[in-house]
Amino acid sequence: MSESRYDPRYDPRAPDEERPRPFSDLPPPPPDVVPGGEVYDWFVRGVDLLDNGDTNAAVQLLSHCAQAEPESRQVREALARAQFDIGMYDEARENFEWIISVNPADDYAQFGLGLAATKAGDLKSAVEHLALAAAMRPDIAYYGTALRGARAALTAAQR
Repeated sequence: MSESRYDPRYDPRAPDEERPRPFSDLPPPPPDVVPGGEVYDWFVRGVDLLDNGDTNAAVQLLSHCAQAEPESRQVREALARAQFDIGMYDEARENFEWIISVNPADDYAQFGLGLAATKAGDLKSAVEHLALAAAMRPDIAYYGTALRGARAALTAAQR
């Protein structure tokens, strides 16, 4: 290794407290910025991201939508779905609960809240909301399947 190419800042033998962070000479990243376009454009793009499996990006974009339009049930539902998909069960529960507070007859929100409660370990609440969803829409088989699974988990947990 020639002396002209040696850079002591990146010497692995240097003590940890003296080693600079990589890219420390670069400016900090810009603050969180609002995406370009209208809220509807963000929503459409967020749902596309969610449908195509890019749930982390969907959560970011749909969170901006929810801040801009906090009373939109469609935005809250899409955000809750994305949050559920990446394991943000408590946040998903909050959004599904908000939807139910506005429209208690929303079977999908009852179902989503039940699934999120199951994942969060609140099996009693899960059974309650899944039972409501299954009663509202007995024609949707996976509502009943989820309810039976939650009931079985609750029974096993009580033993």
